[in-house]
Amino acid sequence: MTISQGTAATRLQRRLAVYRAERAAVAADPASAGSAARSSARARSSELAARLAAAIDADVVTTDLGTIVRRDVGSVPMAIDRERLASLPGQPPADVPLVCLDTETTGLATAAGTMAFLIGLGRWEKGRFRVTQLLLPDQSEEPALRAALAAELDPSAWLVTYNGRSFDWPLLVTRFRMVGTGPPAHAGHLDLLPLVRRVFRHRMTDARLRSVESELFGLVRHADVEGWEIPGRYLAFLRGESGTLLADIARHNDEDVVSLARLLGHVEQRYGAPEERASAHQGDLAGLARAFARERRLDEALECVDAALGRADAQPDPFGRQRRAPADDDPVRDGWWLPRRRPDFGGRMRVTDRLRSSVDDGGRLQDPWTRERICVEQARILRRLGRFEEASAAWEAVAVAGGVRGAVAWIEVAKLREHRLGDVRGAYEAVRSGWRLAERSRTLGRPVPHVEANLIERGRRLRRRLG
Repeated sequence: MTISQGTAATRLQRRLAVYRAERAAVAADPASAGSAARSSARARSSELAARLAAAIDADVVTTDLGTIVRRDVGSVPMAIDRERLASLPGQPPADVPLVCLDTETTGLATAAGTMAFLIGLGRWEKGRFRVTQLLLPDQSEEPALRAALAAELDPSAWLVTYNGRSFDWPLLVTRFRMVGTGPPAHAGHLDLLPLVRRVFRHRMTDARLRSVESELFGLVRHADVEGWEIPGRYLAFLRGESGTLLADIARHNDEDVVSLARLLGHVEQRYGAPEERASAHQGDLAGLARAFARERRLDEALECVDAALGRADAQPDPFGRQRRAPADDDPVRDGWWLPRRRPDFGGRMRVTDRLRSSVDDGGRLQDPWTRERICVEQARILRRLGRFEEASAAWEAVAVAGGVRGAVAWIEVAKLREHRLGDVRGAYEAVRSGWRLAERSRTLGRPVPHVEANLIERGRRLRRRLG
């Protein structure tokens, strides 16, 4: 036996002796043993809470349910016009209080073994935004943390989170239900992640909150703790290491909560009124138009699309087909001898191919909001509004670009002419124009079988109607 093996065996024997002594004490006097264990747990929690409060400049709060650490971070000036914000799609009413919420947890799952040890809450108070943090010094003190959270949330308030509808709030609900109680009541829940994906994702590398800060606000965090480090730091603190391990986590959580408020203010200031939208990015306006259309606010959706198409700095090519000039060391991607896409001979495209072709080398979406795509949105909205002649003209403008999308546009023109405008002859001519584009795609090695089948069947039916 080596020295290391002997040391390990000695430690195991020592732990076994301690365990047997504790079991004997419990068997001899269960009441006193249980009381001693509870006293030891309370002393440990108090000691951890004191170290944590000293490390992050917070207060220790002790109640009948246990001990937690409460930190009042302070307030920053951040005014927001709630009336203008409420005029946007998916936003809360102007007369309800808002509570920005973000959690730091012991894992990245919402199962029973994961718990929140830090809850950040932010509120507006007379034009200022105040952040409060609730921290769990020991896992045994979770009842006190749940009670503090329930006391902080107003039943008439709306929660504001970032991916909180899928992670933060379900995790907290699980912790409440595990002890047989319901979660704190609230009036509504605004998750800002879908808004970012719908309006801003087209010009961002990803939809993380840190990317939102850098792309929209021009802010870059320095010496910030990474998300994967957070559970390990908290567990190290529970094992007796310094409370300064959680100081960076508290600062990280504070920045996350404040960024939620910044994002709401940015949306209100840049998109809360039509005159401000006129200077917005055309892709942002197109995404906002889709958000309006989802709520059946079609007039406002069309207004956003028209503003995007009327931008003075819009792309000079009518359908956004120009490409950046390759650098000297870049491989040629668009030559006829090295096509960007492999020929499509029908069948189902593999998921890997689709994902690989949907992003560029920098991680951004490869098919951004070009004028062609915005024209498609305009045609769809006009059709939903019942303005069929204008919708047909919009689809014809899209069809001029050619390609597969042009063939699909001619199919839409044929539908409108046949079923809405009563022009069967014009519908048949639209099908013939679409078939010419489909044949050209097949000649170039990119057939579209489903489009060709649609054109063939539609053309047969229209020929029968024409006699």
